[in-house]
Amino acid sequence: QVLLVESGGGLVQAGGSLRLSCVGSGGTFRRYTMGWFRQAPGKEREFVAAISWSVIGSPYYVDSVKGRFTISRDNAKNTVFLQMKDLKPEDSGVYYCGARPAIAIVTDASEYTYWGQGTQVTVSS
Repeated sequence: QVLLVESGGGLVQAGGSLRLSCVGSGGTFRRYTMGWFRQAPGKEREFVAAISWSVIGSPYYVDSVKGRFTISRDNAKNTVFLQMKDLKPEDSGVYYCGARPAIAIVTDASEYTYWGQGTQVTVSS
């Protein structure tokens, strides 16, 4: 069983920055593809970014965050990060990290096996 714990969310003004962290335990972290998703009230969980444990074809972002968000991982610390800059109100939501024991990056949330509890990001205009 893999346990994921997110942190780093908060309230920030538009144009500001936040850095989210997701720490994993209970599994072989370096062999998991890790993804960040977000969910706004009344909406479905949306793919944001993912990074494979293989360098080939990694990382991958949804178009709306390209150039503003950066996903990275530190396998020695079992941690994946999401650096977010130039935040916009539409970036608000609960951010979740997910893990899948496979090499391929996918954007479908149902393909991720393990999830954290989420961290709230609120961007004010």
